[in-house]
Amino acid sequence: MSAITEFLYPTPAKRTVGGIVKWWEKRRLAYNVAVGSAGLVSLATSFALLALPPNGQLITSLEWLPGVAVFGVMANICYFFGPTVEVLIEKMWGRQVLPTGPALYRAGLTFSVGLALLPALISTFVWVARVIFSIF
Repeated sequence: MSAITEFLYPTPAKRTVGGIVKWWEKRRLAYNVAVGSAGLVSLATSFALLALPPNGQLITSLEWLPGVAVFGVMANICYFFGPTVEVLIEKMWGRQVLPTGPALYRAGLTFSVGLALLPALISTFVWVARVIFSIF
């Protein structure tokens, strides 16, 4: 199995509370690297687009830093809900439901990376609007 396949489609956790928590914690660092990398790409893109003409402005202060820290903390708090939901599903339905960890992990990772990239998308739209408004 390739590394990306193992990352996105991992073998489910052992169906105990300890096994589920251990499974999720084993993947937390990779989650943080993926979401953090997306956030850095988003910041770099946003800063570059803000500096482009027309009306370009260089970001010289560190006012954005607390927002980055809050996003990182909130991403990890939300990550905590993954094992919590999986344990609840296991306790409520047991063996009647297939293991949900891998699907929850993929959905949470996809949402978190998308959310981290959202500022770059918004900055792109703002820059395009600035260009259009400067022409007309």
